[in-house]
Amino acid sequence: MRALQVEELGAPIDVLKMVEIDSPEPGPGEVRIQVGAAALNFADELLPRGLYQLKPTLPFTPGMEVAGHVTAVGEGVDIELGRRVMAVPALPKGGLAQECLAEARNCFTVPDDVEYHQAAAILIPYQTSHTALHRRAHLQAGETLLVHAGAGGVGSAAIQLGVAAGAKVIATAGGPEKVEICKQLGAHHAIDYRAGDFVDEVKALTDDRGADVIYDPVGGEVFDRSRKCIAWEGRIVVVGFAGGTIPQIPANQLMFRNYSVVGCYMGGYSDRDRPYMDQMFEEIFDMVRRGEITPLINKRLPLAEAPAAITELASRGTVGKVIIDP
Repeated sequence: MRALQVEELGAPIDVLKMVEIDSPEPGPGEVRIQVGAAALNFADELLPRGLYQLKPTLPFTPGMEVAGHVTAVGEGVDIELGRRVMAVPALPKGGLAQECLAEARNCFTVPDDVEYHQAAAILIPYQTSHTALHRRAHLQAGETLLVHAGAGGVGSAAIQLGVAAGAKVIATAGGPEKVEICKQLGAHHAIDYRAGDFVDEVKALTDDRGADVIYDPVGGEVFDRSRKCIAWEGRIVVVGFAGGTIPQIPANQLMFRNYSVVGCYMGGYSDRDRPYMDQMFEEIFDMVRRGEITPLINKRLPLAEAPAAITELASRGTVGKVIIDP
């Protein structure tokens, strides 16, 4: 089979090489997936450089988000062959290949009426955003939701889920094109953070009250500024640190302004509450059928073009999800 493989650490554009290798064999608790589509993530930029929290042994294939069908199962797995699934692959046999491995606990059924490229774009963004907004932040209809990086993968999902929940959605994005995309996704207001301070605009749009829920996949200065426009008894949901800096939280502010900071790591629920995960995806796919959400897909590319696409993604040159068709 064909796969993109890292044999030495470095920039993805330099070290990701196309190779022909044997199909991987699933171990206990694993399945092999014929990849129908893979979605790129920021982790695919960090992994080849050795900068991600997971550090697979060399050589390895990156790719953290796939959809396809099961072609082999390991010991202790009760998933039938041929089942359509979306999954987080098990490194070092990642998803930027024609076949990959995944732990059975990280596989979720894809309905027959959903295409693989849609499912690959749904898995991480909508799982993360649904968990963040509903289970962690308990977003209510009529509340104000501020979504940072609204034109990105998880941000675009959060906008759509927030609108579907009946919230007033304000989004931030960098540049007029991305601002327009946020509006097309349903955001009631979109702010170009490059043109001015989003804090002042959020306060103006909420009569100085601030946002009830702030969805933050960026961290760093964005998190610090968000603390200045969070409403009384509001909730800031920490989803990630795409900005590269992990912020510090002043506990005295939490106390005197009565707001909460909650974390959202969606991967932890596969082991701790699988019934919740399955029910959540049923709700998400029902929303897709009703037309309430549509994954924002930037482009679809062949496997050979993935290294350049990862570089573009890391430089914030893309919107939504980039899909690789192996």
